[in-house]
Amino acid sequence: MKAISYSRYGGPEVLAFGEVRDPKVGPDAVLVKVRAASVNPVDWKVREGYLDAILEPVFPVVPGWDVSGVVVRPGVAVSEFDVGDEVIGYVREDFLSRGTFAEYVAAPLRTLARKPRNLSFEEAAGLPLVGLTAYQVLLKVLQVKRGETVLVHAAAGGVGSIAVQLGTHLGARVIGTASESNHDYVRGLGGEPVTYGEGLGERVRGLAPEGVDAVFDTVGGDAMKASANLLAPEGRLVSIADGDVVNYGGRYYFVRPDAEDLQRLTDLAEQGVVSVHVSETFPLERAADAHLRSQEGRTRGKIVVTVDWETEGVQP
Repeated sequence: MKAISYSRYGGPEVLAFGEVRDPKVGPDAVLVKVRAASVNPVDWKVREGYLDAILEPVFPVVPGWDVSGVVVRPGVAVSEFDVGDEVIGYVREDFLSRGTFAEYVAAPLRTLARKPRNLSFEEAAGLPLVGLTAYQVLLKVLQVKRGETVLVHAAAGGVGSIAVQLGTHLGARVIGTASESNHDYVRGLGGEPVTYGEGLGERVRGLAPEGVDAVFDTVGGDAMKASANLLAPEGRLVSIADGDVVNYGGRYYFVRPDAEDLQRLTDLAEQGVVSVHVSETFPLERAADAHLRSQEGRTRGKIVVTVDWETEGVQP
């Protein structure tokens, strides 16, 4: 099959488009014909070797953890999905090798849910990682309650935009940091935008003089450090971007695949609670350009890589 792969850590130049081995489908997995796969900041960080201490690479590595597509072959122990079912997945394993930037991916059952019927394949591919991150942090770690005030950093980004929508759905007041150009977008999601950068603390205090009940940090660094001083008594701080958060009384969190959580996100998408904004799409062979765009760090919503089966004439 055709795929994007790399045989050593490095910049976008290590990504190559070409033939790789077809994936084997284990008993508890399904073979998915990929229609779209989204790009996340973790993808280029993994490609550059930043997660080498926790994820063993088996080169050549096919990058990508998010996918939307169609089941073409269930594993021999699988009864949950049939051929032709449309699915989404956060297809992360405990090693690096079999990613989603490919024509096919063998996806373990624990990583999959049914695709939201009201989302395109491109939109659906942008939901799993960011959606699971926002869902697990807000509901399971921060345990946000109705009436609380939550500060979400990078509220116009992939994780942040879903977190704003979920927080609002939970009945919380959501303040979101964003550039001026994205303030209307954040308002449209249900949040109250504030400009990040110098003076952030004073601007947040102007909206929440008594502090915020919870902070969801997605950027780390100065924003995370400033957040610790914005917490109300008994306030909670979680970061997905900066392990130093523990030095400020907070918790570091790394998202995990969870089929039940992912199905709940599908349900919420079909109810109109959460939506996915796709800012730009790239064909599979231009995945390096998609990585470059992600590394710029200014994306509104999601960047998506697509596999065009019709024009390529590929058969399952």
